[in-house]
Amino acid sequence: MSRNFVADLHNHTNASDGEYTPTELVQAAAELGLTAVGVTDHDTLNGLDEALAAGREAGIRVVPGVEVSLRFRRDYFTGTLHYLLYIPHALLDDAEFRRMAMAIFSQGRGAGLVRARVAAINAEFGPAGKTPLLQRELTAAEIEALATNVTRRHFALALKENHGLDKGQISALIGNDAHSYVPSGIDMAQLTPLLQKYPQLVRVFAHPAAGSFPGKSLYNEVLPPIEIVDRLMPEYLDEDILGLDGLEVHYPGHAPEHEALMAQWAQKYGLMMTGGSDCHDRVERPLGVTGVSQDELDALLARLI
Repeated sequence: MSRNFVADLHNHTNASDGEYTPTELVQAAAELGLTAVGVTDHDTLNGLDEALAAGREAGIRVVPGVEVSLRFRRDYFTGTLHYLLYIPHALLDDAEFRRMAMAIFSQGRGAGLVRARVAAINAEFGPAGKTPLLQRELTAAEIEALATNVTRRHFALALKENHGLDKGQISALIGNDAHSYVPSGIDMAQLTPLLQKYPQLVRVFAHPAAGSFPGKSLYNEVLPPIEIVDRLMPEYLDEDILGLDGLEVHYPGHAPEHEALMAQWAQKYGLMMTGGSDCHDRVERPLGVTGVSQDELDALLARLI
């Protein structure tokens, strides 16, 4: 099958929520005849060493990266957006970089996210909160005592059993439209120190138009429409907060008119164009659906040297 791209730069392994092992993903990319493959698991670097070793074995360039979850609580948008960081190979040998990166990424999931959600609930609904509803403050310990992998159900159970709240009150505390709701991911400001210390990281806005895909799409998840992304762009472009080097233009969840618009945005803001399949499995979100041209790949690799 002929393709108009040579590299697929956005893919996941079982180090986060993908089906392939890092080795399997790289081998599959090599079998497709790709020049390079990006390994960009959600909020972790754990699959990259295996992927790089597999790339050397299979004779294909592995572009290491990570897809960072960023949370937003604005009056016009509460939710999560994604931010791709591509990493020079040499930087992965820096133990301090790995330690700092993983410490920051972990705040957006697991125990870090539980603590952030507990703090937000107490600030809004605790005894000294804006709308007091709890007789005592909620604690992370009582939530974490219920499970090793905490979900919204465990928050609901603790609020019911330990704090005597009814279903309506619980919804007011933990529903998506609650004032205290904290989406998964980290705040922009939490990532800023890493970006400032390691400016060699290449920063790319992931699938910015996927939330506007017409009709159903496995790729838009709960992403906001382009209009919301447009309002957030100044924050992404601000070098004192995040800064951007690229825009993911080529993406299975971008309708043709939106891909054209993203290409215009890339030109407008002076950003390189990237792209990838966002592979998670072999069937529903497979590898090798889209990617970048040779010129676009060369532009990225030149920044990663």
